Amino acid sequence: TELNAAPRRAPRGCCWGLPTALLCLYGFFANLRPSEPFLTPYLLGPDKNLTETQVFNEIYPVWTYSYLVLLFPVFLATDYLRYKPVILLQGLSLIVTWFMLLYAEGLLAIQFLEFFYGVVTATEIAYYSYIYSIVDLNLYQKVTSYCRSAALVGSTVGSISGQVLVSVASWSLFSLNVISLTSVSVAFAMAWFLPMPQKSLFFHHVSSTQVSREMKVLNCKNGAVIQDDPALKRAPGWEDVESKVPLNVEEHPTDDQVSCAQKVDILKVLKELWQDFLQCYSSWPMLCWSVWWALSTCGYFQVINYTQGLWEMVLPSQTSAIYNGGVEAVSTLLGAVAVFAVGHTKISWATWGEMALALFSLFITAAVYVMDTVRNIWVCYASYVIFRIIYMLLITIATFQIATNLSVERYALVFGVNTFIALALQSLLTLIVVDSKGLGLNIFTQFMIYAGYFAAISLVFLISGTCSIVKSYRRQEERQARSTPESCLVH
Repeated sequence: TELNAAPRRAPRGCCWGLPTALLCLYGFFANLRPSEPFLTPYLLGPDKNLTETQVFNEIYPVWTYSYLVLLFPVFLATDYLRYKPVILLQGLSLIVTWFMLLYAEGLLAIQFLEFFYGVVTATEIAYYSYIYSIVDLNLYQKVTSYCRSAALVGSTVGSISGQVLVSVASWSLFSLNVISLTSVSVAFAMAWFLPMPQKSLFFHHVSSTQVSREMKVLNCKNGAVIQDDPALKRAPGWEDVESKVPLNVEEHPTDDQVSCAQKVDILKVLKELWQDFLQCYSSWPMLCWSVWWALSTCGYFQVINYTQGLWEMVLPSQTSAIYNGGVEAVSTLLGAVAVFAVGHTKISWATWGEMALALFSLFITAAVYVMDTVRNIWVCYASYVIFRIIYMLLITIATFQIATNLSVERYALVFGVNTFIALALQSLLTLIVVDSKGLGLNIFTQFMIYAGYFAAISLVFLISGTCSIVKSYRRQEERQARSTPESCLVH
Protein backbone atom coordinates (compact mmCIF):
# COMPACT_ATOMS: atom_id res chain seq x y z
CA THR A 1 0.00 0.00 0.00
CA GLU A 2 2.91 2.31 0.65
CA LEU A 3 4.09 1.90 -2.92
CA ASN A 4 0.66 2.79 -4.29
CA ALA A 5 0.21 5.76 -1.97
CA ALA A 6 0.24 9.20 -3.53
CA PRO A 7 3.50 11.11 -3.06
CA ARG A 8 3.45 13.31 0.01
CA ARG A 9 3.22 17.00 -0.84
CA ALA A 10 5.67 19.44 0.62
CA PRO A 11 4.15 21.57 3.34
CA ARG A 12 2.86 24.88 2.08
CA GLY A 13 4.80 27.96 3.03
CA CYS A 14 8.10 26.10 3.44
CA CYS A 15 9.88 28.47 1.09
CA TRP A 16 8.37 31.77 2.17
CA GLY A 17 11.57 33.04 3.76
CA LEU A 18 13.52 33.90 0.61
CA PRO A 19 10.85 35.95 -1.22
CA THR A 20 9.96 37.70 2.04
CA ALA A 21 13.59 38.57 2.71
CA LEU A 22 14.07 39.83 -0.84
CA LEU A 23 10.91 41.93 -0.67
CA CYS A 24 11.96 43.37 2.70
CA LEU A 25 15.37 44.28 1.30
CA TYR A 26 13.68 45.91 -1.68
CA GLY A 27 11.37 47.87 0.64
CA PHE A 28 14.26 48.96 2.85
CA PHE A 29 16.48 50.24 0.05
CA ALA A 30 13.60 51.72 -1.98
CA ASN A 31 12.66 53.86 1.05
CA LEU A 32 16.24 54.65 2.11
CA ARG A 33 16.26 58.10 0.53
CA PRO A 34 18.15 60.57 2.75
CA SER A 35 17.59 63.46 0.33
CA GLU A 36 13.78 63.30 0.35
CA PRO A 37 13.22 65.48 3.47
CA PHE A 38 15.34 68.15 1.78
CA LEU A 39 13.70 68.13 -1.65
CA THR A 40 12.28 71.67 -1.52
CA PRO A 41 15.53 73.30 -0.29
CA TYR A 42 17.36 71.40 -3.05
CA LEU A 43 15.03 72.65 -5.80
CA LEU A 44 15.10 76.22 -4.51
CA GLY A 45 18.84 76.18 -3.89
CA PRO A 46 21.78 76.77 -6.23
CA ASP A 47 21.67 73.21 -7.64
CA LYS A 48 18.39 73.79 -9.51
CA ASN A 49 17.85 77.51 -8.90
CA LEU A 50 14.08 77.35 -9.34
CA THR A 51 11.73 80.01 -8.02
CA GLU A 52 9.13 79.49 -5.31
CA THR A 53 6.31 79.97 -7.80
CA GLN A 54 7.78 77.36 -10.14
CA VAL A 55 8.26 74.77 -7.39
CA PHE A 56 4.99 75.23 -5.50
CA ASN A 57 2.59 76.24 -8.28
CA GLU A 58 3.96 74.56 -11.40
CA ILE A 59 6.08 71.52 -10.40
CA TYR A 60 4.52 69.91 -7.32
CA PRO A 61 0.97 69.83 -8.80
CA VAL A 62 2.23 67.51 -11.56
CA TRP A 63 2.71 64.72 -9.00
CA THR A 64 -0.91 64.99 -7.88
CA TYR A 65 -2.31 64.87 -11.40
CA SER A 66 -0.08 62.00 -12.54
CA TYR A 67 -0.83 59.94 -9.43
CA LEU A 68 -4.57 60.35 -10.05
CA VAL A 69 -4.37 59.43 -13.74
CA LEU A 70 -2.17 56.39 -13.11
CA LEU A 71 -3.83 54.94 -10.01
CA PHE A 72 -6.69 52.95 -11.55
CA PRO A 73 -4.79 51.56 -14.58
CA VAL A 74 -1.89 50.59 -12.32
CA PHE A 75 -4.31 49.01 -9.83
CA LEU A 76 -5.65 46.69 -12.55
CA ALA A 77 -2.27 46.16 -14.22
CA THR A 78 -0.68 45.16 -10.92
CA ASP A 79 -3.14 42.31 -10.52
CA TYR A 80 -3.21 41.30 -14.19
CA LEU A 81 0.60 41.24 -14.54
CA ARG A 82 0.99 39.54 -11.13
CA TYR A 83 2.90 42.15 -9.17
CA LYS A 84 6.55 41.57 -10.04
CA PRO A 85 6.60 43.53 -13.34
CA VAL A 86 4.98 46.47 -11.55
CA ILE A 87 7.54 46.30 -8.72
CA LEU A 88 10.26 46.41 -11.38
CA LEU A 89 8.51 49.41 -12.95
CA GLN A 90 8.52 51.13 -9.56
CA GLY A 91 12.24 50.43 -9.11
CA LEU A 92 13.01 51.76 -12.59
CA SER A 93 10.88 54.86 -11.97
CA LEU A 94 12.76 55.53 -8.73
CA ILE A 95 16.05 55.41 -10.61
CA VAL A 96 14.75 57.74 -13.34
CA THR A 97 13.37 60.13 -10.71
CA TRP A 98 16.61 60.47 -8.79
CA PHE A 99 18.80 60.50 -11.90
CA MET A 100 16.75 63.41 -13.21
CA LEU A 101 16.88 65.05 -9.79
CA LEU A 102 20.66 65.01 -10.08
CA TYR A 103 21.16 66.03 -13.70
CA ALA A 104 17.92 67.44 -15.18
CA GLU A 105 17.76 71.21 -15.62
CA GLY A 106 14.85 73.54 -16.23
CA LEU A 107 11.17 73.68 -15.37
CA LEU A 108 9.93 71.19 -17.97
CA ALA A 109 12.49 68.54 -17.02
CA ILE A 110 11.59 68.75 -13.32
CA GLN A 111 7.91 68.48 -14.23
CA PHE A 112 8.71 65.22 -16.04
CA LEU A 113 10.55 64.15 -12.91
CA GLU A 114 7.36 64.69 -10.89
CA PHE A 115 5.47 62.51 -13.38
CA PHE A 116 7.89 59.64 -12.79
CA TYR A 117 7.51 60.12 -9.05
CA GLY A 118 3.76 59.80 -9.63
CA VAL A 119 4.52 56.41 -11.22
CA VAL A 120 6.51 55.50 -8.09
CA THR A 121 3.64 56.24 -5.72
CA ALA A 122 0.96 54.68 -7.97
CA THR A 123 2.94 51.42 -8.20
CA GLU A 124 3.48 51.21 -4.44
CA ILE A 125 0.46 48.93 -4.23
CA ALA A 126 2.50 46.17 -5.88
CA TYR A 127 5.01 46.12 -3.03
CA TYR A 128 2.31 45.77 -0.38
CA SER A 129 0.23 43.13 -2.20
CA TYR A 130 2.97 40.98 -3.81
CA ILE A 131 3.65 38.87 -0.73
CA TYR A 132 0.02 37.71 -0.47
CA SER A 133 0.43 35.85 -3.76
CA ILE A 134 3.54 34.03 -2.58
CA VAL A 135 2.93 32.80 0.96
CA ASP A 136 0.16 30.81 2.62
CA LEU A 137 -2.71 32.40 4.49
CA ASN A 138 -1.43 31.45 7.94
CA LEU A 139 1.74 33.48 7.26
CA TYR A 140 0.05 36.69 6.07
CA GLN A 141 0.22 38.47 9.41
CA LYS A 142 3.87 37.64 9.98
CA VAL A 143 5.21 38.55 6.53
CA THR A 144 3.07 41.70 6.31
CA SER A 145 4.58 43.01 9.52
CA TYR A 146 8.06 42.25 8.16
CA CYS A 147 7.47 44.07 4.86
CA ARG A 148 5.82 47.11 6.43
CA SER A 149 8.54 47.31 9.08
CA ALA A 150 11.25 47.14 6.42
CA ALA A 151 9.74 50.12 4.57
CA LEU A 152 9.35 52.13 7.78
CA VAL A 153 12.88 51.34 8.94
CA GLY A 154 14.25 52.31 5.54
CA SER A 155 12.39 55.62 5.60
CA THR A 156 13.46 56.37 9.18
CA VAL A 157 17.10 55.45 8.58
CA GLY A 158 17.09 57.57 5.43
CA SER A 159 15.69 60.61 7.27
CA ILE A 160 18.10 60.27 10.20
CA SER A 161 21.14 59.65 8.02
CA GLY A 162 20.24 62.63 5.81
CA GLN A 163 19.93 64.88 8.85
CA VAL A 164 23.24 63.67 10.32
CA LEU A 165 25.09 64.09 7.03
CA VAL A 166 23.73 67.63 6.57
CA SER A 167 24.07 68.87 10.16
CA VAL A 168 27.20 67.04 11.34
CA ALA A 169 29.19 66.15 8.24
CA SER A 170 28.09 69.24 6.24
CA TRP A 171 27.36 67.20 3.14
CA SER A 172 25.74 68.93 0.18
CA LEU A 173 22.16 68.11 -0.82
CA PHE A 174 23.53 66.92 -4.17
CA SER A 175 25.54 64.26 -2.32
CA LEU A 176 22.43 63.12 -0.48
CA ASN A 177 20.71 62.61 -3.83
CA VAL A 178 23.65 60.51 -4.99
CA ILE A 179 23.14 58.25 -1.96
CA SER A 180 19.41 58.06 -2.71
CA LEU A 181 20.08 57.09 -6.33
CA THR A 182 22.50 54.39 -5.19
CA SER A 183 19.98 53.03 -2.71
CA VAL A 184 17.07 52.83 -5.17
CA SER A 185 19.40 51.20 -7.71
CA VAL A 186 20.19 48.47 -5.18
CA ALA A 187 16.43 48.05 -4.62
CA PHE A 188 15.88 47.68 -8.38
CA ALA A 189 18.55 44.97 -8.52
CA MET A 190 16.90 43.13 -5.62
CA ALA A 191 13.53 43.14 -7.39
CA TRP A 192 14.85 41.01 -10.26
CA PHE A 193 15.40 38.09 -7.88
CA LEU A 194 11.81 38.03 -6.63
CA PRO A 195 9.98 34.86 -7.75
CA MET A 196 7.13 35.39 -10.21
CA PRO A 197 3.75 34.74 -8.56
CA GLN A 198 1.30 32.34 -10.18
CA LYS A 199 -1.83 33.90 -8.70
CA SER A 200 -3.37 37.28 -7.89
CA LEU A 201 -6.55 38.61 -6.30
CA PHE A 202 -8.78 39.22 -9.32
CA PHE A 203 -7.40 38.08 -12.68
CA HIS A 204 -5.43 35.03 -11.51
CA HIS A 205 -7.44 34.06 -8.45
CA VAL A 206 -6.91 30.46 -7.34
CA SER A 207 -7.93 30.07 -3.72
CA SER A 208 -10.58 27.51 -2.89
CA THR A 209 -13.91 28.24 -1.18
CA GLN A 210 -12.73 26.77 2.10
CA VAL A 211 -9.53 28.81 2.07
CA SER A 212 -11.49 31.93 1.19
CA ARG A 213 -13.78 31.42 4.15
CA GLU A 214 -10.86 31.09 6.53
CA MET A 215 -8.97 34.07 5.20
CA LYS A 216 -7.61 36.52 7.78
CA VAL A 217 -5.25 39.15 6.52
CA LEU A 218 -3.26 41.86 8.24
CA ASN A 219 -3.55 45.17 6.42
CA CYS A 220 -0.14 45.88 4.92
CA LYS A 221 -0.15 49.58 5.58
CA ASN A 222 -1.99 50.19 8.79
CA GLY A 223 -2.03 46.96 10.77
CA ALA A 224 -5.77 46.31 10.61
CA VAL A 225 -7.14 42.76 10.48
CA ILE A 226 -9.20 41.84 7.46
CA GLN A 227 -11.62 38.99 8.05
CA ASP A 228 -13.59 37.25 5.36
CA ASP A 229 -17.23 36.70 6.16
CA PRO A 230 -18.39 33.29 4.83
CA ALA A 231 -21.52 34.95 3.50
CA LEU A 232 -19.56 37.27 1.24
CA LYS A 233 -18.85 36.41 -2.37
CA ARG A 234 -15.49 35.27 -3.60
CA ALA A 235 -13.43 37.29 -6.04
CA PRO A 236 -15.42 37.99 -9.20
CA GLY A 237 -15.19 35.97 -12.36
CA TRP A 238 -13.60 32.82 -10.95
CA GLU A 239 -16.39 30.32 -10.51
CA ASP A 240 -15.03 28.07 -13.26
CA VAL A 241 -11.28 28.17 -12.66
CA GLU A 242 -10.96 28.17 -8.90
CA SER A 243 -9.82 24.59 -8.56
CA LYS A 244 -7.77 24.43 -11.73
CA VAL A 245 -4.69 26.42 -10.72
CA PRO A 246 -2.70 25.53 -7.58
CA LEU A 247 -2.67 27.93 -4.64
CA ASN A 248 0.99 27.79 -3.79
CA VAL A 249 3.67 29.22 -6.03
CA GLU A 250 5.73 26.10 -5.35
CA GLU A 251 3.18 23.99 -7.23
CA HIS A 252 3.86 25.08 -10.79
CA PRO A 253 0.79 25.00 -13.04
CA THR A 254 0.71 23.34 -16.41
CA ASP A 255 0.40 25.33 -19.63
CA ASP A 256 -3.28 24.36 -19.90
CA GLN A 257 -3.94 25.60 -16.38
CA VAL A 258 -2.19 28.91 -17.03
CA SER A 259 -4.06 29.46 -20.31
CA CYS A 260 -7.32 28.67 -18.51
CA ALA A 261 -6.55 31.33 -15.93
CA GLN A 262 -5.66 33.85 -18.62
CA LYS A 263 -8.98 33.37 -20.45
CA VAL A 264 -10.95 35.05 -17.69
CA ASP A 265 -13.30 37.66 -19.10
CA ILE A 266 -11.92 41.07 -18.10
CA LEU A 267 -15.30 42.71 -18.67
CA LYS A 268 -16.90 40.16 -16.35
CA VAL A 269 -14.33 40.93 -13.67
CA LEU A 270 -14.96 44.68 -14.02
CA LYS A 271 -18.73 44.18 -13.94
CA GLU A 272 -18.60 42.16 -10.74
CA LEU A 273 -16.16 44.64 -9.23
CA TRP A 274 -18.80 47.29 -9.86
CA GLN A 275 -21.45 45.14 -8.17
CA ASP A 276 -19.12 44.62 -5.22
CA PHE A 277 -18.53 48.37 -5.09
CA LEU A 278 -22.27 49.09 -4.86
CA GLN A 279 -22.76 46.45 -2.19
CA CYS A 280 -19.80 47.60 -0.07
CA TYR A 281 -20.81 51.26 -0.03
CA SER A 282 -24.47 50.51 0.72
CA SER A 283 -23.44 50.00 4.36
CA TRP A 284 -23.66 53.24 6.39
CA PRO A 285 -20.65 52.49 8.67
CA MET A 286 -18.56 51.58 5.62
CA LEU A 287 -19.66 54.74 3.82
CA CYS A 288 -18.99 56.91 6.88
CA TRP A 289 -15.45 55.68 7.48
CA SER A 290 -14.69 55.72 3.74
CA VAL A 291 -15.83 59.33 3.43
CA TRP A 292 -13.52 60.33 6.27
CA TRP A 293 -10.69 58.31 4.73
CA ALA A 294 -11.03 60.01 1.34
CA LEU A 295 -11.52 63.54 2.71
CA SER A 296 -8.72 63.38 5.28
CA THR A 297 -6.25 61.63 2.97
CA CYS A 298 -6.79 64.41 0.43
CA GLY A 299 -5.87 67.00 3.07
CA TYR A 300 -3.02 64.87 4.40
CA PHE A 301 -1.41 64.53 0.98
CA GLN A 302 -1.75 68.25 0.41
CA VAL A 303 -0.14 69.21 3.74
CA ILE A 304 2.66 66.65 3.34
CA ASN A 305 3.42 67.88 -0.19
CA TYR A 306 3.83 71.52 0.77
CA THR A 307 5.11 71.40 4.36
CA GLN A 308 8.74 71.69 3.27
CA GLY A 309 7.75 74.80 1.32
CA LEU A 310 6.16 76.31 4.43
CA TRP A 311 9.28 75.56 6.48
CA GLU A 312 11.44 77.09 3.79
CA MET A 313 9.39 80.30 3.96
CA VAL A 314 9.57 80.38 7.77
CA LEU A 315 13.30 79.66 7.93
CA PRO A 316 15.23 79.67 4.61
CA SER A 317 17.70 76.79 4.39
CA GLN A 318 20.25 78.96 2.61
CA THR A 319 20.80 81.08 5.73
CA SER A 320 19.97 78.73 8.61
CA ALA A 321 20.37 75.14 9.81
CA ILE A 322 17.32 73.00 9.09
CA TYR A 323 16.18 69.73 10.67
CA ASN A 324 13.70 68.35 8.15
CA GLY A 325 15.15 64.85 8.27
CA GLY A 326 15.04 64.64 12.05
CA VAL A 327 11.43 65.83 12.13
CA GLU A 328 10.38 63.24 9.55
CA ALA A 329 12.09 60.48 11.54
CA VAL A 330 10.53 61.54 14.84
CA SER A 331 7.04 61.85 13.36
CA THR A 332 7.33 58.40 11.75
CA LEU A 333 8.51 56.72 14.95
CA LEU A 334 5.93 58.39 17.21
CA GLY A 335 3.23 57.66 14.67
CA ALA A 336 4.21 53.98 14.71
CA VAL A 337 3.97 53.99 18.53
CA ALA A 338 0.50 55.57 18.37
CA VAL A 339 -0.63 52.99 15.80
CA PHE A 340 0.62 50.18 18.04
CA ALA A 341 -1.15 51.67 21.08
CA VAL A 342 -4.52 52.07 19.36
CA GLY A 343 -4.47 48.36 18.56
CA HIS A 344 -4.74 47.70 22.30
CA THR A 345 -7.46 50.28 22.98
CA LYS A 346 -10.99 49.01 23.52
CA ILE A 347 -13.56 51.57 22.42
CA SER A 348 -16.98 51.08 20.85
CA TRP A 349 -16.09 52.70 17.54
CA ALA A 350 -19.52 51.82 16.17
CA THR A 351 -21.03 54.26 18.66
CA TRP A 352 -18.33 56.84 19.23
CA GLY A 353 -16.34 56.56 16.00
CA GLU A 354 -17.84 59.58 14.26
CA MET A 355 -17.41 61.76 17.34
CA ALA A 356 -13.79 60.62 17.62
CA LEU A 357 -13.23 61.53 13.97
CA ALA A 358 -14.76 64.96 14.60
CA LEU A 359 -12.63 65.59 17.69
CA PHE A 360 -9.33 64.45 16.22
CA SER A 361 -10.04 66.26 12.95
CA LEU A 362 -10.39 69.38 15.08
CA PHE A 363 -6.96 68.67 16.58
CA ILE A 364 -5.57 68.35 13.05
CA THR A 365 -7.18 71.68 12.21
CA ALA A 366 -5.45 73.28 15.18
CA ALA A 367 -2.07 71.77 14.23
CA VAL A 368 -2.28 73.06 10.64
CA TYR A 369 -3.52 76.47 11.79
CA VAL A 370 -0.69 76.86 14.30
CA MET A 371 1.82 75.70 11.69
CA ASP A 372 0.58 78.44 9.39
CA THR A 373 0.16 81.38 11.77
CA VAL A 374 2.98 80.96 14.31
CA ARG A 375 5.99 81.70 12.15
CA ASN A 376 8.47 79.84 14.37
CA ILE A 377 10.26 76.85 12.85
CA TRP A 378 10.21 74.79 16.07
CA VAL A 379 6.49 75.36 16.48
CA CYS A 380 6.06 74.32 12.85
CA TYR A 381 8.09 71.17 13.45
CA ALA A 382 6.08 70.26 16.58
CA SER A 383 2.75 70.93 14.84
CA TYR A 384 3.80 68.75 11.91
CA VAL A 385 4.70 65.86 14.24
CA ILE A 386 1.31 66.14 15.98
CA PHE A 387 -0.43 66.32 12.60
CA ARG A 388 1.20 63.12 11.35
CA ILE A 389 0.64 61.19 14.59
CA ILE A 390 -3.08 61.99 14.65
CA TYR A 391 -3.54 61.13 10.99
CA MET A 392 -1.68 57.81 11.31
CA LEU A 393 -3.75 56.99 14.38
CA LEU A 394 -7.08 57.74 12.73
CA ILE A 395 -6.29 56.10 9.40
CA THR A 396 -5.45 52.91 11.31
CA ILE A 397 -8.81 52.97 13.09
CA ALA A 398 -10.59 53.70 9.80
CA THR A 399 -8.75 50.86 8.10
CA PHE A 400 -9.78 48.40 10.79
CA GLN A 401 -13.42 49.52 10.70
CA ILE A 402 -13.57 49.26 6.91
CA ALA A 403 -11.73 45.94 6.76
CA THR A 404 -13.88 44.14 9.32
CA ASN A 405 -15.95 41.42 7.62
CA LEU A 406 -14.49 42.21 4.20
CA SER A 407 -12.65 39.69 2.10
CA VAL A 408 -9.17 40.71 0.98
CA GLU A 409 -10.53 41.17 -2.55
CA ARG A 410 -13.21 43.60 -1.43
CA TYR A 411 -10.82 45.42 0.86
CA ALA A 412 -8.43 45.96 -2.07
CA LEU A 413 -11.35 47.37 -4.06
CA VAL A 414 -12.47 49.72 -1.26
CA PHE A 415 -8.90 50.83 -0.59
CA GLY A 416 -8.42 51.63 -4.28
CA VAL A 417 -11.70 53.51 -4.57
CA ASN A 418 -11.08 55.57 -1.42
CA THR A 419 -7.59 56.47 -2.56
CA PHE A 420 -8.86 57.41 -6.02
CA ILE A 421 -11.53 59.70 -4.52
CA ALA A 422 -8.90 61.27 -2.24
CA LEU A 423 -6.65 61.96 -5.22
CA ALA A 424 -9.54 63.33 -7.28
CA LEU A 425 -10.37 65.76 -4.47
CA GLN A 426 -6.70 66.63 -4.05
CA SER A 427 -6.36 67.31 -7.77
CA LEU A 428 -9.37 69.63 -7.63
CA LEU A 429 -7.98 71.39 -4.55
CA THR A 430 -4.56 71.68 -6.19
CA LEU A 431 -6.02 73.05 -9.41
CA ILE A 432 -8.01 75.72 -7.60
CA VAL A 433 -5.65 76.71 -4.79
CA VAL A 434 -2.10 75.84 -5.87
CA ASP A 435 -1.79 75.54 -9.64
CA SER A 436 -0.61 78.65 -11.46
CA LYS A 437 -3.53 78.09 -13.88
CA GLY A 438 -5.89 78.49 -10.91
CA LEU A 439 -5.54 80.94 -8.04
CA GLY A 440 -1.83 80.16 -7.53
CA LEU A 441 -1.96 81.25 -3.88
CA ASN A 442 1.12 81.69 -1.72
CA ILE A 443 2.09 78.96 0.73
CA PHE A 444 0.73 80.66 3.86
CA THR A 445 -2.69 81.28 2.31
CA GLN A 446 -2.74 77.67 1.13
CA PHE A 447 -2.22 76.35 4.66
CA MET A 448 -4.95 78.58 6.02
CA ILE A 449 -7.29 76.98 3.46
CA TYR A 450 -6.11 73.49 4.49
CA ALA A 451 -6.87 74.33 8.14
CA GLY A 452 -10.35 75.41 7.09
CA TYR A 453 -10.72 72.21 5.07
CA PHE A 454 -10.04 70.02 8.11
CA ALA A 455 -12.35 72.23 10.20
CA ALA A 456 -15.13 71.50 7.70
CA ILE A 457 -14.42 67.76 7.99
CA SER A 458 -14.65 68.06 11.78
CA LEU A 459 -17.97 69.91 11.57
CA VAL A 460 -19.47 67.33 9.19
CA PHE A 461 -18.60 64.42 11.45
CA LEU A 462 -19.65 66.30 14.58
CA ILE A 463 -23.15 66.70 13.12
CA SER A 464 -23.20 63.14 11.80
CA GLY A 465 -21.90 61.71 15.08
CA THR A 466 -24.42 63.63 17.15
CA CYS A 467 -27.27 62.32 14.99
CA SER A 468 -25.94 58.75 15.24
CA ILE A 469 -25.67 58.90 19.05
CA VAL A 470 -29.20 60.35 19.39
CA LYS A 471 -30.59 57.60 17.15
CA SER A 472 -28.70 54.96 19.12
CA TYR A 473 -30.13 56.13 22.44
CA ARG A 474 -33.63 56.34 20.98
CA ARG A 475 -33.36 52.73 19.79
CA GLN A 476 -32.22 51.67 23.26
CA GLU A 477 -35.17 53.46 24.86
CA GLU A 478 -37.58 51.83 22.41
CA ARG A 479 -36.15 48.38 23.18
CA GLN A 480 -36.43 49.04 26.92
CA ALA A 481 -39.99 50.29 26.48
CA ARG A 482 -40.95 47.12 24.58
CA SER A 483 -39.26 44.85 27.11
CA THR A 484 -40.93 46.51 30.16
CA PRO A 485 -44.54 45.36 29.42
CA GLU A 486 -43.29 41.86 28.69
CA SER A 487 -41.53 41.67 32.08
CA CYS A 488 -44.68 42.93 33.80
CA LEU A 489 -46.74 40.14 32.17
CA VAL A 490 -44.26 37.57 33.34
CA HIS A 491 -44.61 38.77 36.95
